[in-house]
Amino acid sequence: MFKLISDYLPAGDQPSAIKEITDNIKNGVQTQTLLGVTGSGKTFTMANIIQELNLPALIMAPNKILSAQLYEEFKAFFPENAVEYFVSYYDYYRPEAYLPHQGLYLEKEASINETIDQLRHKATRSLIERKDVIIVASVSCLYGIGSYEAYTDAAFKLSLGDKISSANLTRRLNSICYEVSADILRGKVKAQGEFIWIGPSHLMDTVWRIKITNNKVVSITEMDPLNRSCILEREFVTIFPNSHHIMQEASLSSAIHNIEKDLSVQLSSLIEDGKLAEAQRLEEKVRYDLSLLRSSHSCPGIENYSRYFTGRKQGEHPPTLYEYFPRPFLLFVDESHISIPQIDGMSKGDSVRKESLVQYGFRLPSAKDNRPMKFDEWDKMRSLTVFVSATPGEYEKQNTNFVRQIIRPTGLLDPVCEVKTTQNQVEDSIAEAKKVISNGDRVLMLTLTKKTAENLSSYLSKNGLSVAYLHGELTTLERIEKLYQFRTGEIDIIVGVNLLREGIDVPECALICIFEADFEGFLRTERSLIQMIGRAARHLEGRVILYADKETNAMKAALEETANRRELQIKFNKDNGIIPQKLNKKISEAFTPFLTKLEQKTDLIHLKAKDRAKMLKQIDKELKKLIKEQKFEEAAKVRDKRNALLSLELV
Repeated sequence: MFKLISDYLPAGDQPSAIKEITDNIKNGVQTQTLLGVTGSGKTFTMANIIQELNLPALIMAPNKILSAQLYEEFKAFFPENAVEYFVSYYDYYRPEAYLPHQGLYLEKEASINETIDQLRHKATRSLIERKDVIIVASVSCLYGIGSYEAYTDAAFKLSLGDKISSANLTRRLNSICYEVSADILRGKVKAQGEFIWIGPSHLMDTVWRIKITNNKVVSITEMDPLNRSCILEREFVTIFPNSHHIMQEASLSSAIHNIEKDLSVQLSSLIEDGKLAEAQRLEEKVRYDLSLLRSSHSCPGIENYSRYFTGRKQGEHPPTLYEYFPRPFLLFVDESHISIPQIDGMSKGDSVRKESLVQYGFRLPSAKDNRPMKFDEWDKMRSLTVFVSATPGEYEKQNTNFVRQIIRPTGLLDPVCEVKTTQNQVEDSIAEAKKVISNGDRVLMLTLTKKTAENLSSYLSKNGLSVAYLHGELTTLERIEKLYQFRTGEIDIIVGVNLLREGIDVPECALICIFEADFEGFLRTERSLIQMIGRAARHLEGRVILYADKETNAMKAALEETANRRELQIKFNKDNGIIPQKLNKKISEAFTPFLTKLEQKTDLIHLKAKDRAKMLKQIDKELKKLIKEQKFEEAAKVRDKRNALLSLELV
């Protein structure tokens, strides 16, 4: 079923890790951890396990950047299988909140990325229709997306010869969230004489044209919406809803009844507590939402009523992507030492925000059930799991067995580590950096605080060095852009605090300078130090300098672990006649996630939602004009411009 395509065969510790993990799963082991050092080829190991076990797989990463990199890698490994991408579809998102100490209510503000929404629909559709599916997702896949049952029940098959009128087909499409429109776009339906044009939810640049004559389907054509050329004549199509939060007429009346019932209970509770203003506020808001639900089957913030539509009980976890997977399936939790704390933190943060909204009369208590899964809920329902990390966290240590992947197929060694005094540390780091840069290599410098990082970056720049400061306030696109420049040599030094979250994978990095390495805190734990040191393990002559005036327990443990791994690799290389090879990872492979084309130097990096909306309006106007004039080549270029604009992350 799964066919792995690669120029390489498993090597180093990969063969033993693949065999041990697959044997464990076949013998009933539900949970294990792949402890793989940086550069040991953990992704390739994961791919081989999928091929060996022939089970659908979910690869969950802590953020969009890492998810996009993994998506590209798995697409290359499995070109004949369904490799999909599922992350949060918001370009910009500010959740609804109430700040009691300021008396300030903030309405939800969001901008949805159409491309990501399409990919999410493509992912769930693949899970329903195929068995050979790999989905790469971020941790946001634990948020509710609407029930599997409602989504699949609302889908329908349309075949040649079916008896249906154009009006009835349009109404049916409208009932599953396809909007009647004059444009032929994704998620839209257009009636034009004998033809019904449908923009399927899972396709971006393809539409279906249905010809109905005498209330009978006589042709189904897959087409390019721009030049109206035929791609394929089809015998049938399966049409899935244009929203995962689908609502059937039968469930609507029941939901409205239950909302009214819970409103009455909550109003009585607020009035009894003397919260008359809160009660009035809640009643006005919910009554308004109910009127919209009755008339249009939707309302702002409809997700806060999701429990009523999914039939879940109070306190029960919402339906998520996990419920779309057949059992059993493989779950790989990448960078698990980051992902696991994220899972635990998401639901706790959401709970605090919702509690305030309920307490002050902005939402019914049911809003608290529109949330991500709690950690214990996720822990109970996850399938065959492999945690993947170079530095597993406490949960993995206490609950799983480790499968070690220490030896690198490339023969590359862990870096040489040196501890230096903090006296004149900046001048010393500059001298060391200049030596490295003169050889055409790069440098990472890690500080403890943003302020220190900013000051160091400014000082290095004044001393004539090409430097960039990487921090959390940059958008995804800006971070990737900086890393792209770092790899190509436009930037020689990157300064930052916690650069591990950036997914840095830079074979050109020959030196890492860690300032205040003897600080006893979160950013200088054994795990953090090992992760930082590992960033230099992809270079033939990787070095790490730790600036410290004492040796902490964390430093000692990290240095010992690095030295042990280095000795193991040296022995393996000697025993097998391996000469360490320089990595020649193409820049396009590491720094062109499919959502962002970095080759396009753009001045739109600081784009705001309202500005992009204006630009899209102008582009759409131009696009319609070109299509009307049948200038299809020019229209195609404008369409590409539109798609690039949609892919940019907003500030």
